[in-house]
Amino acid sequence: MTQRISPDTACSSVCGDARSSRYVLFDLDGTLTDPAPGITASCAYALRHFGIEVHDLSSLYCYIGPPLIRSFQQYHGLSPEEAADALKLYREYFGVRGLYENTVYDGIPELLQRLCADGYTLVTATSKPEPYAVRILEHFGLRTFFTYVGAATMDEARADKASVIRHTEAHFPELSARNAVMVGDRCYDIEGAHACGLRAIGVLYGYGSRGELEDAGADRIVPSVASLYDAIQKEFYATQE
Repeated sequence: MTQRISPDTACSSVCGDARSSRYVLFDLDGTLTDPAPGITASCAYALRHFGIEVHDLSSLYCYIGPPLIRSFQQYHGLSPEEAADALKLYREYFGVRGLYENTVYDGIPELLQRLCADGYTLVTATSKPEPYAVRILEHFGLRTFFTYVGAATMDEARADKASVIRHTEAHFPELSARNAVMVGDRCYDIEGAHACGLRAIGVLYGYGSRGELEDAGADRIVPSVASLYDAIQKEFYATQE
């Protein structure tokens, strides 16, 4: 069980107030937390309305990462109108139960605290709608580590990763490949970061494969939370060479 670090011991004065010259953008699902039980149960709840019974929830892992409306169309053949209705049904379950059917990966609170202590500014860049992202971070005691929560909108107008990162860059116009790196577990994180001129580290403990991350052009790939701190440090050192 991951030890929860209280706001009193977190370095919120570093991460919450001062801007550093080094930024780390974190994906949420599959990178900070394991959301599979809640996301898959919410998808199954929505799909049941269309006569689609899902008996193996692991078959819905493909929904973890990309925008949901696109996924309902791509993976279960729903029309755009049906996909919009499916999203509403998904949120009926997710907004009450699903977002709490979630766990923080072991070592994440300690990693975030260490990065804050080292003077990094941490922000999120997630395709999860902002109200849900904030509630999840607060529920698990992680919100205090983040200067800003970059996220999608409830109306899906801002949903893909590149759009979320561009929105985040509007609040931090100094972001560049020299002073910022994206961390995520899916190709969408890597491709979104590169589309916005940022470097990206792929993690293998989430829901993307090594092949997926390599094909997306990840600048660095790490197998575990334990190896992520060193990878972030090395990525920043590499820009100084």
